Amino acid sequence: MSQDSLFDGARSAALAFGDSLLGLARPRLRLGVTGLSRSGKTVFTTALIQNLIEGGKLPVFKAASEGRIARVRLVPQPDPDVPRFPYEAHRAALTGPARRWPDSTRRISELRIEIDYERAAGWFRGPATLTLDIVDYPGEWLLDLALIGQDYKAWSAQAVSDARKAHRRASAQEWLDDLGRRDPLGPADEMAAEAASDLFKRYLARLRADPEAVAVTPPGRFLMPGDLEGSPALTFAPLDLPHDTDPRPGTLAGLMAERFEAYKRVVVTPFFREHFARLDRQIVLVDALAALDAGAPALADLETALGQALAAFQVGRNSWLSSLFSPRIERVLFAATKADHIHHTSHDRLAAVMAHLVGRAASRAEGAGAKVESMALAAVQATREVRIRQGRDELPAIAGVPEAGEEVGGEIFDGTEEAAIYPGELPENPAAIFDPKARWQIRAPRFRPPAVEPDAGGRTRPPPQIRLDRALEFLIGDRLA
Repeated sequence: MSQDSLFDGARSAALAFGDSLLGLARPRLRLGVTGLSRSGKTVFTTALIQNLIEGGKLPVFKAASEGRIARVRLVPQPDPDVPRFPYEAHRAALTGPARRWPDSTRRISELRIEIDYERAAGWFRGPATLTLDIVDYPGEWLLDLALIGQDYKAWSAQAVSDARKAHRRASAQEWLDDLGRRDPLGPADEMAAEAASDLFKRYLARLRADPEAVAVTPPGRFLMPGDLEGSPALTFAPLDLPHDTDPRPGTLAGLMAERFEAYKRVVVTPFFREHFARLDRQIVLVDALAALDAGAPALADLETALGQALAAFQVGRNSWLSSLFSPRIERVLFAATKADHIHHTSHDRLAAVMAHLVGRAASRAEGAGAKVESMALAAVQATREVRIRQGRDELPAIAGVPEAGEEVGGEIFDGTEEAAIYPGELPENPAAIFDPKARWQIRAPRFRPPAVEPDAGGRTRPPPQIRLDRALEFLIGDRLA
């Protein structure tokens, strides 16, 4: 083990120990929230906080439904070097007169809330307070953690192989054409490295811009460089290395390999050490409907990405000693979002698809003592359920207000008129999603957030949701028992 690795491990243990000591005075829980491309991560975090603070209807969340939550309040966040999650701005976007979805965040952020509650039973019945730290971070950063265990040669081979797949080739063609002209064993050339890196980043950007994209190739910080833009740690790309050749110093491949290692050292390892390794619970949000619509190749990409994500988690049941020095993530929830884009009769099928995609990785995590669950949810329900007639048949459908410019049945909507559509059905057998001949198209436009009227006393209420209460019960319910 390298001296740097030993230092990183000692620093992580010190941070965990400090967190644990603080938790002795008042119980604390750190919840990680992340999501793959366009999964609704910001909406989920905003809705979770709003429902807790404003007392939303959460029948499955026992502490709330049993009336044991006395008060929930925002308090100053604990980490001065981490941006605060802009809850108030996002809530205003969702519930204000314009009713729009909040902008997605492109960096890590954090918010702390305190929950005053009554213990349900046991020796310690009576009032208590749980401090909940919500750590919101981009899904691309999660997928970067898979790089820690890879070297440049293995990562290059995988990236090149993925780019040559039929469903990615069009996005990658410009970079692949350039790749064929690069000599990995040629002399190290700064301008060549910069040109190759720029083309690779354009390929990643095209992947992410695809409306049906749900998983992208790391490095994730290539798409959100921040203050590292233009730095050597972000100026590298895969090369098509011969199988029997390793990167050597002084060559282009050697230069790229050095920068790959610098990326892990400067970007990935600090994130893991300072934030990720301190999490107790984790939710991963996924737009599985987009992957189903894109077909079997996109679903295979998603399955791989979710497996890598779960492999990156330090999962398992915490002992007293591990909670002090090396805390593990005890519970992981994989949530298929946008459940309001299908009828409730297909919700169980969507959850089964989610469970199928993470099945093998979840079994390994459960073997280590962690609890892993999959479900379908909508943190904000933008539709209502109706039935429409098609010929002699009456079909289960959804209705909502499509955003301005959305097209439904050949009609372009202006953002004020409601539309009712039959979105389609999901497969009864989740294994059928990998049938290359099948396409499970979900025909739903992008809907505006719902209009929520104040109650009789003029008080605001959280928007309706689907299974947000069940997610809360799984993620934090045991700490409020």
